Amino acid sequence: MPRIQPLDPEAAHPKAAELLTGIHRQLGVMPNIFRTLAHAPAALSAYLNFAKSLGSGTLSAATREQIALAVAGTNRCGYCASAHTAMARQTGVSAEELGRNLNAKSEDPRTQAVLTFVNRIVSSRGNVTDTDLAQVRAAGLSDGEVVEIIANIAVNIFTNYLNLVASTEVDFPVVDVGQPRAA
Repeated sequence: MPRIQPLDPEAAHPKAAELLTGIHRQLGVMPNIFRTLAHAPAALSAYLNFAKSLGSGTLSAATREQIALAVAGTNRCGYCASAHTAMARQTGVSAEELGRNLNAKSEDPRTQAVLTFVNRIVSSRGNVTDTDLAQVRAAGLSDGEVVEIIANIAVNIFTNYLNLVASTEVDFPVVDVGQPRAA
């Protein structure tokens, strides 16, 4: 049961209601995460703008989803793992690869370098070593791509934490990531 109830769009603040209408128009559905974010119109707007900006970056949609899966797997966020598994499938990521990505693994060497770096950033709370940075650069990633990786981690940590705190009801095919780790 959710600890923060998703808002009915008609009960939302006018700014949030406007954003929710746009989401529904674009997706054809209204995922619970957006209805939960609607409690804070500024947070909903910030999230949508951040995600949209990252979508026009240099990282592919598949890579962004694989980063999201690795972050969700590390944080054991079932909502985000489920949502991003569905979205990653739409980018052509195979079912086998999706399972690996939740554990920050990949068959593709470049993606593996990205996900190893993601895992190091998340698990060290950003305190990576010179070696960690050298390894991701050795895989051919530019400093701009490194910054985009960090930005994608940040937006996904936000949604992981929101969904874990809110106990958002999963409205995608469920992916089990185990129980959230105790503090």
